[in-house]
Amino acid sequence: MAIQKRFIAGAVCPRCAAMDKIRTWEQHGIRYRDCVACDFFEQLPIEDEAAPELTTRVNQPREEERDTSVTPVRILDPKGKG
Repeated sequence: MAIQKRFIAGAVCPRCAAMDKIRTWEQHGIRYRDCVACDFFEQLPIEDEAAPELTTRVNQPREEERDTSVTPVRILDPKGKG
């Protein structure tokens, strides 16, 4: 029986930072994941507790939410009016 490997949408490779190149599968009670763009490979035992969530672009704060030092810009009239 062939093992079905699935890509994780939005996942970023921890080694090469390529997005959407991580795939995962389970075999004999062990969870595996690898990157098709580089030689990254990891195996994790499947535990009864929830496994740590993979970092994706979906579960990370947006760029504008990260930077709290944003200040509004005031547009000046180039003709000097106002």
